[in-house]
Amino acid sequence: MRLLGPWPARAGVGFVRACAVTVVSMLVPAVWAGAVALGIWWGAGNPWSWLAPFVLVCVGALLLPRPVCGMVRLLVAKWTGTVVPAGYRQAGPVTQMSTGYWWNGFGYERTDRDALLDQRWRVRWNDPANWRDLRFTVIAPLTAGLVAALPPAGAAVAVLGLVQPGPAARGAGVLGLVAAVAGAPYAWRPIVPVTARFLRPSPAMAMADRVDELTAQRADTTVAQAAEIRRIERDLHDGAQARLVALGLSLATADVLLESDPEQARALLRDARAGATASLAELRELVQGISPAVLTERGLVDAVRALALDIPLDVAVSADTPLSLDAPIESAVYFGVAELLTNAVRHAQASRARVSLVHDGAGIVVGVEDDGRGGAGDRAGGGLAGLRRRLAVFDGTLEITSPRGGPTRVRMALPCESL
Repeated sequence: MRLLGPWPARAGVGFVRACAVTVVSMLVPAVWAGAVALGIWWGAGNPWSWLAPFVLVCVGALLLPRPVCGMVRLLVAKWTGTVVPAGYRQAGPVTQMSTGYWWNGFGYERTDRDALLDQRWRVRWNDPANWRDLRFTVIAPLTAGLVAALPPAGAAVAVLGLVQPGPAARGAGVLGLVAAVAGAPYAWRPIVPVTARFLRPSPAMAMADRVDELTAQRADTTVAQAAEIRRIERDLHDGAQARLVALGLSLATADVLLESDPEQARALLRDARAGATASLAELRELVQGISPAVLTERGLVDAVRALALDIPLDVAVSADTPLSLDAPIESAVYFGVAELLTNAVRHAQASRARVSLVHDGAGIVVGVEDDGRGGAGDRAGGGLAGLRRRLAVFDGTLEITSPRGGPTRVRMALPCESL
C-alpha cells in the first residue's frame, strides 16, 4: 500500500481513520453495554426494568448490523479500493395476476403496496446475510476494533497525563502520546482483512446470486429469441412471402394468357422472373441477418473485415492471430461489433473507427473505438443494454467509456478457449 506522505500527515490521517474504525466497530457492543448498564441501574425490583434493555438489545441485534456493515464496506472501499460485495438478497418483481391480486414471490396481496411491503420484510428477515452481519459485529470489535482503539486510547492517556501534576502522570502522558503517534498509521489497517474475510458473501449466498443471475439471463434469452422469431416471421410475411404469392398469381395469369395474348404472357413471365430474383435476394438478406455466410465460411476475423467494408466509415481491423471459436460466441461477437459500428455511424457521427480482436489466454477481448461525439450510455431498452444481455449469456462483460466530445471506447470480453 502506497505511503500517504510524510510521517506527520500519515499519523494524522491514520489517527482519524482509527477513530472512525473504533466508533463504527464498537457501535453495536456499545448499545448492548448500554442495555446492561440500564438494567443494572434500574434494578431488579422494578417490574419494567427489563423492557428498555430488551429494546436496546433488539435494536443492537436486528437493526444496526446492516448499516454498520455497510459503513465498514464504504470505509474500506474508500481507503484502500477493496470492494467487498454485500451479497444481500434482492427482491423480485411484483406482478398483478388476472384475478386482480398481486404476487410478490411469497403470496398474494390485494394491492401492490401491501405486496411490496410484505416482500420487503420477508426478503429482509429471511436473508442469511443477517447472520453474517451479526457475526461480524461480534468479531470486529474484538479484533480490528481493539487494535484501532489504541491510538485514541493513547491520545486520551496523553491528555489526562499531561494535565495531571507529578512526573508519573507526565511520563504516562508521554508514553500515551508516543503510542498514539506511532500506532496511528497502522492501527486502522486490520479492518481490511477482517472485512474481506467475514463480510464477503458465503458460498451459499454466492450460489443463490448465481442462480438468480442465470434465471435472469434465461429470461432475457427467451425474450430475445421470441423477438427474433417475430422479426423473421414479419420479414417473411411482408417481404419474400408477399413476392412469392404475387409470383404464383403472375404465373397462373400467364398460363391463362399464353394462347390468347402471348405478349402479355411473356411480360408477366418477365415480371415473375424479376420477382423471383428479388425474393431470392430478400431471403439471402434474411439468412445473412440470422447467420452470416461469411462468418461460417471464413471465420470471425475475416467476417469482421468484410463487415467493415460495408460500413460508411474508415474502419481499421486488427487481430493478433486467426481466431476459431465456438459458433455461438463468434455470432455474439460479430453482431456486437456490427451493433457498435452501426451506432458509430448513426448516433456518434464518427468518421473513423478501429476494431481490435485479441485472445488473451482466458478469452477473447474485442475493442471498438470511434472518433465520434461521445455521450454513449447504457440506457434501459437501448441497443447497448441488449448487447450487454447477449454477452451475459456467455458470462461476457461490456465496458463503455464515452465522454462528451468523444472518443467512444467499448470493450467486450468473453471467456472462451481459442480452437
